[in-house]
Amino acid sequence: MYYYNKTYRKDLEVIIKDNDISELKNCNILITGASGMIGSVIVDTLLLGNELNNLNITVFALGRNKKTLINRFSSHLNNPNFKIISHDVNYPLPYVTTFDYIIHAASNSYPKAFSSDPVGTIMTNVNGVNNLLEYGLKNNLKKFLFISSGEVYGQGEAKHVSFDENYSGYIDSTNPRACYPNGKRAAETLCVAYLDTYGLNTVIARPCHTYGATATSKDNRAASQFINKIMQDQNIIMKSDGLQLRSYCYVSDCVSGLFTILLKGEVGEAYNIANKKSNVTIREIAQTLASTNNKEIIFENPCDKEKNSFNPVSQSVLNAKKLELLNWKARYDITSGLKRTILILKDKK
Repeated sequence: MYYYNKTYRKDLEVIIKDNDISELKNCNILITGASGMIGSVIVDTLLLGNELNNLNITVFALGRNKKTLINRFSSHLNNPNFKIISHDVNYPLPYVTTFDYIIHAASNSYPKAFSSDPVGTIMTNVNGVNNLLEYGLKNNLKKFLFISSGEVYGQGEAKHVSFDENYSGYIDSTNPRACYPNGKRAAETLCVAYLDTYGLNTVIARPCHTYGATATSKDNRAASQFINKIMQDQNIIMKSDGLQLRSYCYVSDCVSGLFTILLKGEVGEAYNIANKKSNVTIREIAQTLASTNNKEIIFENPCDKEKNSFNPVSQSVLNAKKLELLNWKARYDITSGLKRTILILKDKK
């Protein structure tokens, strides 16, 4: 589907170049949320690592919908090092394989899910992490990487220009949308509790707002909506003033950061993933896409349901210095990342 796209494949090659994944040779690795924007790039990266460097990594791609997994990974279906697991992480894993590593990327991560299924959103985070940690505890897991979110920082104070890993901002727990950040917070605490109580090696990643060609059709975040409009040869529609300031990260940079955290991150620690060259407003994202694709921006008033799914945080800038000290660096700023996204999607059509 994407695997043989030249631009996408180059992205994977850069991830492998920047991370010595040879440490994962001959390992069994489970990726949950494997068909999602981030999880699918992790799967493709590991399988390309096998192809280029003969690593013999067996990749287990887990997702709730088997058909979706088959469609997304059609390039790998005959690969003996690739296995599909159709399963909902809300339930214990009915499996007997010993995984060396688990990368947990399964979660409702888009606003429509927060408003339509707040209970499922929070419980999938809590139950999913607990079930996987229990499995790892019983099956000699080497390391568990939990992909959390920069939303755990909540609403920051004006004096904080950016959030480092020690910051903890306010979240209105009486707002149903808090299902997502509070679910992630609870899951993070479970990870460190399993480390403290049972000695299970866990590490936490907190990506900022991630974008890229592998976003799923369900993703209704602003950047994904704008990209979809460009691909439909339509003008971009904005339903706010777009002045919210965010840290953004191109998906291959995010995945590169995840491998750095998996391989070099200290157990029990959390690491932000953000590109300091991509701290922009939502309006600037729209303007960049519109100007480089000869489109206009049209402002519309949101309906009440859309307003309820909006992120209440006006400024969410993450400080990734801690990850950079592990020799990670982002390769693509917001302009080049968006251009690559559109290029991959156009080549895919």
